[in-house]
Amino acid sequence: QVQLVESGGGSVQAGESLKLSCTSSGYIGSCGMRWYRQPRGKERELVASISAMGMTRTYAAFVEVRFTISRDNAKNTLYLQMNSLKTEDTAVYYCATSPPCPIGAFEGQGTQVTVSS
Repeated sequence: QVQLVESGGGSVQAGESLKLSCTSSGYIGSCGMRWYRQPRGKERELVASISAMGMTRTYAAFVEVRFTISRDNAKNTLYLQMNSLKTEDTAVYYCATSPPCPIGAFEGQGTQVTVSS
């Protein structure tokens, strides 16, 4: 069983930056990983994904060039650098494993990001 724990969320002003981290209790280097977000009262949406070795990264259109997903497999940690934050980025952000992942499907509890104008 793997536990994923997100951190780094908080309250910032529009235009500022945050860096989210997702630390795993076990080795996730063989897994694709994703960041999702869910604004209050809305559907969950995929923000970004990264392959097991970090060679392939994809982003939702709304991210534009503001966010960067990365990982450090030696530290079992996934990151999301978020720059030029907008009020519409306010949401709970979750990390999760994604296929292919031989250890299974896991998701964290989420971290709140609040962006005010």
